[in-house]
Amino acid sequence: MAEGEEKNGILDSMPVFAKELIAGGVTGGIAKTAVAPLERIKILFQTRRDEFKRIGLVGSINKIGKTEGLMGFYRGNGASVARIVPYAALHYMAYEEYRRWIIFGFPDTTRGPLLDLVAGSFAGGTAVLFTYPLDLVRTKLAYQVVGSAKAQAKAVTIPMEQFLYTGITDCFSRTYRESGFRGLYRGVAPSLYGIFPYAGLKFYFYEEMKRHVPAEHKKDISLKLVCGSVAGLLGQTLTYPLDVVRRQMQVERLYAAAKEETVRRGTMQTLVKIAREEGWKQLFSGLSINYLKVVPSVAIGFTVYDVMKLHLRVPSREETEAEDRTTRKRNTLS
Repeated sequence: MAEGEEKNGILDSMPVFAKELIAGGVTGGIAKTAVAPLERIKILFQTRRDEFKRIGLVGSINKIGKTEGLMGFYRGNGASVARIVPYAALHYMAYEEYRRWIIFGFPDTTRGPLLDLVAGSFAGGTAVLFTYPLDLVRTKLAYQVVGSAKAQAKAVTIPMEQFLYTGITDCFSRTYRESGFRGLYRGVAPSLYGIFPYAGLKFYFYEEMKRHVPAEHKKDISLKLVCGSVAGLLGQTLTYPLDVVRRQMQVERLYAAAKEETVRRGTMQTLVKIAREEGWKQLFSGLSINYLKVVPSVAIGFTVYDVMKLHLRVPSREETEAEDRTTRKRNTLS
């Protein structure tokens, strides 16, 4: 058997959900790494690192470059990729599966943007629940700022080893020892509050805009990228304050330790505290950077996902639905 035929035989024997998992995972890893520097700066803006908010985007890039070098822009990216690969894999696969379940569980359901809103929301919630501890670790690692040895000697007033993590495993183990299983899910509530509307709205806007694309341009990748980028921007803007709350809750212990405080707040308490003490604008801190990040991230994501589905021979939704209808009809007649 030729090598190409053997490869095609393996792909044809794989279940569709497995192909969607692979395509989604590869998509997430590539897209996340491409925008990692902006993600790092956004997290520093969100988590009250005044020295970064004050100097702005360009100043932050220069500061990280001088004190931490090129790899400083990717601090926490290992944990980010470790999280985004299973997250994106679950997100894409769960969206397709929920969509199919709804269609065949409720045959009278309209194939419209509302279906994508519901399926996308549940898919986002499912992915968050399974991968949240990795997001927590990513944020804690990105929050740490390592300067020159001379600067650290002058600036450090408390033992830094109390909360500086050496890597992903160290952050995981110490967080678990200090706060138990609940500590690994610190800030998960605002994540769920945010991901349900964000994931749902993103798919809603994307599918709705695609419906207005002329039939002859349906497969045009550039138009898909434009639709996806606009959908990501709209969804992100509407839910961004909850992302800020989540980040601050994730690093709350580190921030409180530096000030010798003990603070434990819930989602609404943190939201109100930020708005009252730091102003409502802080709830959108880093949003401009997020806009710069979302456009290339979504563009790369949709492109890679489409290419991966093509190479993995994933059937279209129409083909899958037609096959399932035929199977159900055959089972009914027999």
